Amino acid sequence: MNQFLQMGANTVLSSPKGNVTVSYEISNSIDISLTAFLLTDSDKVQGDSGIIFYNQPQSSSGVATLLPSEQVGNTKVHKINFDMSKVPEGITKIAITLTEDNSTGFSNVKNLKAEICTDHNIIQLTPSSFKNENGIVVVELYLRNGQTKVKSIWRGFDSGLEGLCENYGVEVEFDEQSKPSEPKTIQKQIPKEPEKTLTIPENNNRQNMLSPISLEKVKGKVSLDKGQKPVIIDKTPEITATVSWKSGTDYDIYALVYTKAGKQIDVAMFGAKRTPPLRSFGNGAVEHMGDVGRNNQSTKTEVIKLRLNDDILAVVPVVYSAQSNGTGSFYRYQVSMSIDNHNGTSVTIFAKNANNNDRIYSCVPGILHNTQDGVIISPLELYSTPNSERRPKLRMGSSNMVEVIMDKGPINDYK
Repeated sequence: MNQFLQMGANTVLSSPKGNVTVSYEISNSIDISLTAFLLTDSDKVQGDSGIIFYNQPQSSSGVATLLPSEQVGNTKVHKINFDMSKVPEGITKIAITLTEDNSTGFSNVKNLKAEICTDHNIIQLTPSSFKNENGIVVVELYLRNGQTKVKSIWRGFDSGLEGLCENYGVEVEFDEQSKPSEPKTIQKQIPKEPEKTLTIPENNNRQNMLSPISLEKVKGKVSLDKGQKPVIIDKTPEITATVSWKSGTDYDIYALVYTKAGKQIDVAMFGAKRTPPLRSFGNGAVEHMGDVGRNNQSTKTEVIKLRLNDDILAVVPVVYSAQSNGTGSFYRYQVSMSIDNHNGTSVTIFAKNANNNDRIYSCVPGILHNTQDGVIISPLELYSTPNSERRPKLRMGSSNMVEVIMDKGPINDYK
């Protein structure tokens, strides 16, 4: 059964379990993210666990789970599953929100709509027109007298994520350039000596936003696994990113560089569609040290040297094996990446979550963010979809942190 819910109206859902789907027409000028807030009776979050987004896609209680966005033809689709029977203590409402992260505003978003599905029932929600808003509360799910209800909101905020966060009791910090940084929940606590912290997201398939973490500055030999907190190392005049694997296949590595101007530069010994080969960028700021080719060494390595300058915000080493290289799973050949500052500190990320699929061609072990306090190393361990020859794409996320999007860049040249 299909039902249409007007803005401001509410209705009872046929089941406490279902999903909310938001869709819109794809455009190069817009970039939309979905965030859910788990709210108390006072319409405030209880803590960082009450914010559901692409880097924290599931609540511990299972009340809400954000799925990866999908492209269907010329339409982008965001979906979040909910089960209001699993609402944690103190939470009575879920607010589903959108932000337009390129600051072009929702007036430029075409065919924006939402649907709520429970059992075999579909409730359709369509907003009125927007103007300068770049943040929207789409819908609220809430509990009343033992029933799960939904209210069509479509309320906009000109201040985007900042406005949404302030509305739900989340504070947004600003850096020295007055750019919005990661929001954090406001909690009453006994004043204490302030700690030195860096605002940096935890990492999953996308890295962005929300939970401030006190980063540990590490020394010595360190191993990181996917899901662990980022670490920070001293920034030295020269840092090397070395990728190693067991002999038997011919991997290639290259580096994606993201600059302050918002440009992605591919430093690679081979090209991609409309992207020529480039061995060195920025007068050696990022330099590939050469393709090792096929040889009989038991362990093979390729190296990228980093002499980071203020123009570089992030560097993402990529491991690639396909086309005429022949294929070979990242698990079987025990791929790892080690970042060494040559001042007594090295951080290694292993491809522990890889499988034996020979048709997965690209692996991103981690991302390096260049900051004044040092180099932040975040373990990602992302993999391309099977049979994809596309490079990853970098972009600036809503918290001013660079994020990696797999399979969205140019197709690698045959080599």
